[in-house]
Amino acid sequence: MKVIHADEVGPLIADGASIFLGGLAMISLPEEVLKGLERHFLSTGHPRNLTTWACGAVGNSGDGGMVHFAHEGMIKRTVAGHFGQTGKEMMKMVFEGQVEAYNFPQGSLSHLTRHIASRSPGLLTKVGLGTFVDPRLEGGKLNATSTEDLVQLVQFAGEEWLFYPCPKIDVAFIRGTVADENGNITLDKEGILLEQLAIAQAAKACGGIVIAQVERIVQAGSLHPKSVKIPGLVVDYVVIGKPENHMQSITTQFNPALCGDIRVPVNSMVPMELDERKVIARRAALELRAGEVTNLGIGIPAGIPSIAAEEGISALLTLSIESGVNGGIPAQLGDFGLAYNAESIIEQSAQFDFYDGGGLDASFLGLAQTDNQGNVNVSKFNGRPVGCGGFINITRSTKKLVFCGSFTAGGLEVAVGDGQLRIVKEGKSRKFIEKVEQITFNGLDAAQREQSVLFVTERAVFKLTPKGLALIEIAPGVDLERDVLQHMGFKPIIEDLKLMDAGLFQVNWGGLASVVVGDSMTSSERIIGK
Repeated sequence: MKVIHADEVGPLIADGASIFLGGLAMISLPEEVLKGLERHFLSTGHPRNLTTWACGAVGNSGDGGMVHFAHEGMIKRTVAGHFGQTGKEMMKMVFEGQVEAYNFPQGSLSHLTRHIASRSPGLLTKVGLGTFVDPRLEGGKLNATSTEDLVQLVQFAGEEWLFYPCPKIDVAFIRGTVADENGNITLDKEGILLEQLAIAQAAKACGGIVIAQVERIVQAGSLHPKSVKIPGLVVDYVVIGKPENHMQSITTQFNPALCGDIRVPVNSMVPMELDERKVIARRAALELRAGEVTNLGIGIPAGIPSIAAEEGISALLTLSIESGVNGGIPAQLGDFGLAYNAESIIEQSAQFDFYDGGGLDASFLGLAQTDNQGNVNVSKFNGRPVGCGGFINITRSTKKLVFCGSFTAGGLEVAVGDGQLRIVKEGKSRKFIEKVEQITFNGLDAAQREQSVLFVTERAVFKLTPKGLALIEIAPGVDLERDVLQHMGFKPIIEDLKLMDAGLFQVNWGGLASVVVGDSMTSSERIIGK
């Protein structure tokens, strides 16, 4: 192992090299290394025509991450699980076809690193069948420049599968906390483990090099062997990162509570304001059951822990994040992907093993667009790709899915109180439309596999059936025709319509605990018109 300066990284990378990036957003991202590579390119024009691979989104939507590759001639292709934080410069290149771009499920890319490391032919999985990743639809291609097929539809043992051939990885960029003189690396202050080891092993299996960023170097033999997550035998070069280039997350330099060093009081959570987001989170929370393993997505689902704390049932929940965190309270906004008071933090690929294997009882995810078949789009809007992240893995195998979102978007205003909901100003954009722009979740496939799927909004709740979406609940105070049906691109099935629990629309609720612990009462007892 050799300690180098970030400005020495560029000469180590050949033109046309494939680089696998460790990190999620800015979490565990070797930003110092990326900045050094960028400086070398800007001064010499090399390395050129690079290919980057990443399991999730890489960047902070601003000056960090993939933005360092967003120069003409520097990058030829980018493959990632999400593009949400890559920044406007890189997204402009993707949208305009200046760079080949592919989006695949975050968990599948995470698993692919291990297949590369073991020199297997590739990854065989059912995750992504029937979605935009399926070659019969889009094959994960994000623009017309992306013509090579990186995923294949194959038949194996009489069944359909998706197959990802293993690419050759020339360079691994990874990050840790401390390295000793032999290159052994710990991840003590990293909030999650991700797949740093597998990425390094993948590069070595391909005859490539591994460049790791750490905070400092310590004497050989001073690290506890069980604390070493990346052995020095797979590390070629180490770069010491400046504090500003070694952020724990997008917004946090370092918080010991986000890596399990300390615990914070649960009652410190601030209750949500009574608005449409709180109503949705409350209604979604009625689908929780004590002891079930639950995954929460970003956005409105992230408010469920606040509802649980307010209702006094936090101790009954087992929350999980695809990044590898189990238990505790998922962090939000710039710290998303981390958690407070975690019970365990495992590698992301192992977490997706658990998810793909059906380990999740329930998942609460965002709702952007859906159609009459129950297809959901969260990955592409107005022709601009955002990416799927772990959404496709999670929705494929979870027993119960609850999609959460406002009924319309863009300026929606509601009045909530006294057990009722009133629409003050309707949103400009419909979410329940005739046909989704891109299929991130295949409703027909889910219905055939008998998944339990709900769509929860502030004014209406829908259930996926083999015949399509059925409207099963509406909020007290709203008019079915004026406030619901007139703002849909299709007519839902309506057979047994009930009112949502009036308590959801009151300042003080108190109706969650009995449901979560298994009370026989349902969330909606009154049938409209009876």
